[in-house]
Formats: sequence, C-alpha cells, structure tokens
Amino acid sequence: MTTAREIMTTGTECIGENESVAEAARMMRDLDVGALPICGEDNRLKGMITDRDIAVGCVAEDGDPSRMRSGDFGHDDVVTIGADADIGDALRTMKEHRIRRLPVIEGHDLVGMISQADVARSLAPDRVGDLVGAISV
Repeated sequence: MTTAREIMTTGTECIGENESVAEAARMMRDLDVGALPICGEDNRLKGMITDRDIAVGCVAEDGDPSRMRSGDFGHDDVVTIGADADIGDALRTMKEHRIRRLPVIEGHDLVGMISQADVARSLAPDRVGDLVGAISV
C-alpha cells in the first residue's frame, strides 16, 4: 500500500492567517508555488490561498493586497488527508473535491502537500490521467 506520506512534498510552508495577501503572493513567488496553506495563530491549518484567489478575489475586486489578510480566504471545511492514508483515498478525495493540491496532516500538524505533479511522478499514467480528467472539468 502506497501512503500519502510516500508521495507528498515535504517542507510545506504556511502563510499566517493575519499575514497580508501581498505577503502570500511574495511567498508564492519565492517558493515557486501556486498555493499556500493558511495557518492560524494556533499553528493549525485554516485553509488554502491560491494565486487565483489573489487575482480574482482580491485584485479583480479592487481589493488592496497589502490590507487584505490571507485568512480571509480560509474556509472552515479544509480538505485534508492523513499522512498514513492510502494513496487511493487521497486520489478519491482530490477527485471528489476537485482540488489540485491536498494538504497532508499528522494529528493536527501539516506535514506535506500532495499535488498533481506528485501524483504524476509517483503513480501509473492511467491513475494520473483519471485524476486530471476528474478535477479539470
């Protein structure tokens, strides 16, 4: 059984919920990523912010990225997977929620992220194609 831990990218960095959207954009640039987990003051996962959130939810709405907080994009129903969960469960979760990036947790701690690229590097092409087809509609 392949687990989420075996294919996830480690070293995932969070943006604080009270940090600005501009800071989130700078972190995305510096880390060369399109999404960041949002962590609260209690260091627990509060949500995700994407480059699309910044472009559509902030800039296109005439928001001020230096004043808007990353936590404004968090959601109470953050979709995650346990580190020791079977990769089939992770793929089902990504398909069901139509998400390209899945935070991996151990207890309440964020330990990594599974992206489409992680899936592509680790699994058979038919599983990759199935995932991409399901979340790209």
